[in-house]
Amino acid sequence: MSKSLSQEEFIEIYGAKEHNLKNIDLKIPRNKLVVFTGLSGSGKSSLAFDTIFAEGQRRYLETFSAYARQFLGGMERPHVDEILGLSPVISIEQKTVNRSPRSTVGTVTEVYDFMRLMFARVSDAYSYNTGEKMVKYTDQQIIDLILKKFKNKKIIVLAPKVKGRKGHYRELFEQVQKSGFSKVRVDGEIQDIKAGMKLDRYKIHDIEIVIDRIHVTDEHRNRVTQAVQSALKYGQDVMMVVNHENNDWSQYSRFLMCPTTGISYAEPEPNLFSFNSPYGACPKCNGLGVIAEVDLDKVIPDKKKSIKAGAFEPLGKLSNNWISNKLEEILVAYGFSISDPIEKIPEDLIYKILFGFEDVVDSEDGKRDLSFEGVTNFLARHYEDSDSPAVRRWAESFMNKKECDTCHGTRLKSEADYFKIDGKSLGELARLDLANLSIWFEKLPAKLSAKQKAIGTEIIKEISTRLRFLLDVGLHYLNLNRESKSLSGGEAQRIRLATQIGSELVNVLYILDEPSIGLHQRDNQRLINSLKKLRDGGNSVIVVEHDKEMMEESDFIVDIGPKAGIHGGYIVQACTLKEVLAGDSVTAKYLNGKLKIEIPKVRRKGNGKFLELKGATGNNLKNVDLKIPL
Repeated sequence: MSKSLSQEEFIEIYGAKEHNLKNIDLKIPRNKLVVFTGLSGSGKSSLAFDTIFAEGQRRYLETFSAYARQFLGGMERPHVDEILGLSPVISIEQKTVNRSPRSTVGTVTEVYDFMRLMFARVSDAYSYNTGEKMVKYTDQQIIDLILKKFKNKKIIVLAPKVKGRKGHYRELFEQVQKSGFSKVRVDGEIQDIKAGMKLDRYKIHDIEIVIDRIHVTDEHRNRVTQAVQSALKYGQDVMMVVNHENNDWSQYSRFLMCPTTGISYAEPEPNLFSFNSPYGACPKCNGLGVIAEVDLDKVIPDKKKSIKAGAFEPLGKLSNNWISNKLEEILVAYGFSISDPIEKIPEDLIYKILFGFEDVVDSEDGKRDLSFEGVTNFLARHYEDSDSPAVRRWAESFMNKKECDTCHGTRLKSEADYFKIDGKSLGELARLDLANLSIWFEKLPAKLSAKQKAIGTEIIKEISTRLRFLLDVGLHYLNLNRESKSLSGGEAQRIRLATQIGSELVNVLYILDEPSIGLHQRDNQRLINSLKKLRDGGNSVIVVEHDKEMMEESDFIVDIGPKAGIHGGYIVQACTLKEVLAGDSVTAKYLNGKLKIEIPKVRRKGNGKFLELKGATGNNLKNVDLKIPL
């Protein structure tokens, strides 16, 4: 076999000495599912990650220019003589994807990004006043609607300029008159524009330009067309038509518009549905979905203490300083002392000290200002405004995180809730578990209009494909809003695995670190099938794993040992499962049943006490109770 042909079929490692590896040589078949196994500490990760992956990453960085490498830093060559046949390497290790609270399952997998695009292009808008579906017209549709609705009737065509705002608007009237118009409708009454005309600046006004008065007939079609175009020009794409007989009005817009109230929305863009954009993030929680709220039990942990002795935990023990003097002044004014226990001070006075108040009282020295910021406001101010991470952490220690009561955990502005597809907003869909979300997307195409289907088919296909990969690796119970930092190592690893399958790269070497950890045995086969999809797509897959089922489904097994630490670092076997089973290694004995970990016949009695958990509701927990014997 020639060396070039050998490199095409195998990854060849010569003289690997990283950590406890004993100068090993190894040939691993390419485009196969290969399992590295052996005792913990035997050298599996040293070979897979610290040798093979490290060399692949070093070679990749060497392709960068010298200018770019100075910013990335250099990588030391691993302790290995030579590695041949190495493909571009991607490592998927056991660590959470991102610690940022803005990183979610939806953003990591890119499903949320596609959904933002879908809602910007396919959704229907609904009025926040009436709940009606918003309408949007072209100029020709507006002309046709007017000709049909007001046929043989007299109408007034108006261009709205001011809606519910105070001011005298003298400059506006002058500008309108210079544009060639002689009449305006002010607060429902048509008036001639006069020199120096102005309104009461302290009252709220509605002002429209009177564009034309028309008797709608077929002969006046051109006049209607000109009036509509002029009204939309001066009304910034919005216009009104008033029935001369009964003063009923209709509003038309090139924008999305409520047919009853006339309110309009701008065309939705993807950033309206992004909680990482200032255009889409909920203003109260800044797109985090949760807010920090002061916990009074943390602020006053012991009500038997006095304020002077440190009953208010954030203030600590009070000495002769401004806050001590201020609190003493307040308490004395109400007939109490700073040395009185909290439990003896009336609740309404404690409430004032906690939440702040403004009060001026008469005294022998004249009027005294007893106003106080409040302990909770003091904490909130330091949490929100401080540039110091230490100060923010200190303030946060007296707070609890709770769901934002403005966006209700969706992280988005309320405007985003009024854009829906099949009756569901993006925030509602992001809360569905992935299994139900996948079912919703399967049924969606049948519920879309022809236009929506033409726009959304490719987007829906992309989303459905990514969701299917996530379900294939057993993550059906997660939702898109789940924070990345709350995922277990196994969950984060399988999300990255699903993302890689979706990327459809070829001729890549993937290295995974025990992906079956945290996975129920029932879902193990789904994980194995996903790894086989990577392999069948033209990639090599190395899995560092102890799982028996994974080994049985693999194409090649590398058993490293024979023991751990200094007693490991050798290749015990590197062959197929059939050849491993015929061997006499520790791995072989457990695989063929010669060795077993027996279930103990007698369990420890413990001390009779329990660790008790009540009403756990974190993430997907359903208000569970648990008792664990100690």
